[in-house]
Amino acid sequence: MSPKATALLAAALLALSPALQAGEAASGHDHHGHAAPQKLQLNAGKPWPTDASLRQAMGNINQAMAEALPRIHKNRFTPGDYQGLAAKVQGEIAYAVENCRLEPEADAMLHLVIADLAGGAEAMAGKGKASGHDGAVKVLAALQSYGRYFDHPGWRAAGANH
Repeated sequence: MSPKATALLAAALLALSPALQAGEAASGHDHHGHAAPQKLQLNAGKPWPTDASLRQAMGNINQAMAEALPRIHKNRFTPGDYQGLAAKVQGEIAYAVENCRLEPEADAMLHLVIADLAGGAEAMAGKGKASGHDGAVKVLAALQSYGRYFDHPGWRAAGANH
């Protein structure tokens, strides 16, 4: 392979890295060897436990969405703004997948939330047919689901009062 072709391939792989990480987090990541459940459910009627890494990543996503919402609601969020927000969400997903250590059943439930977060981030990044706004709505819905199904003291999902 020529040096130019090698450089182009490396650049393409780097550009795809966040999407691949988010996709892996959403579908292929399975560090506990369990089958993915089909829908979110509580743990015998109680929220699933979380760990500090997961709470940090989800809190960071929630904060980024809360900061973006006023401009999104006023239609003042540009495609570049959505791409930046998508990158933030994808980075936090990658952090959570890499660092959180949940029991297999809780982890399986988390992957459903991560799939929605990743799908929303992809739309915000301009990938697929959904708009950036639609992607933000999907991320907000995932944050609300996280709060309903996971034990995160003091959690209040961004946009929950809208």
